[in-house]
Amino acid sequence: MKHYLCIDVGGTSIKYGLLDEEGHIIQTQSVKVPLSLLEMYEVFANAYYQYQDFHLQGIALSMPGAVDSESGVIGGSSAYDYIHGPNIKKDLEEKFKIPVEIENDANCAALAEVWKGAASDVNDCCFIVSGTGIGGAIVKNKKIHKGVHLHGGEFGYMISKLDAHERPIKTWSDASTVNILKDIAKEKNIDFHLLDAKDIFDHYHNDPIYEKYINEYYWSMANGIYNLQYAYDPEKIVIGGGISMREDLIDEINQRLDVIFKTFTHAHVRPIILTCQYHNDANLIGALFHYLTKSTSV
Repeated sequence: MKHYLCIDVGGTSIKYGLLDEEGHIIQTQSVKVPLSLLEMYEVFANAYYQYQDFHLQGIALSMPGAVDSESGVIGGSSAYDYIHGPNIKKDLEEKFKIPVEIENDANCAALAEVWKGAASDVNDCCFIVSGTGIGGAIVKNKKIHKGVHLHGGEFGYMISKLDAHERPIKTWSDASTVNILKDIAKEKNIDFHLLDAKDIFDHYHNDPIYEKYINEYYWSMANGIYNLQYAYDPEKIVIGGGISMREDLIDEINQRLDVIFKTFTHAHVRPIILTCQYHNDANLIGALFHYLTKSTSV
């Protein structure tokens, strides 16, 4: 059995693990994201030496930003400025003398679902990540469509509200789960960090402020999903992020889609919406699938 080191650089922590060629997770561990690239490379080195007895075949990275998988350089922006510019793929290959592949984190999450998860039975799908903002991926023939500027799947930039006589213009990310909670905190004049997101979503009908903003969240999701269906016409739309753990998520979105389809009676293609299967493990599994796909195509 072949083994791989898979690493996911997230918003606050680096999660890494030992996976076999079938995508089974053998071990995982997480550490806080460091303050410099040199320290990040030290984390990667510690992970590598921790698993070197398994004769690692390669390293698969899931990273934020506009990742150019071919060159190994990350463009765009993220919470960690120091990852943008250096050739991380080349640096690690020179350091460890084994192949390294790198891909965007949302794309990795989508690939996990395409490989063995909620979208494994279709060729074309959209993957939505709902959290700090709205991100995602477009999958065509089981491959990520990145676009010429590596911004394919950046659904959060889509305009969700535009009025020529009003400002500001709102994007889909303005109604992400985190931003909705921040809006609630602002209106209630309380510290955002004191809010319990699960409790708010569980009981939003019991508080008019909760209800206003949670409704905005679900309507925004329904609006975005409707637009994606008619822009790309995927076979499935899969939702990831922390919100995907809610059992009522799909029902809440479908209730709003019911209203949209009753309003636009000419629209007959109903989106098939599912929550993701792998949740917090998706980026590791998807990074491995990307690695395996790249290595077999060379």
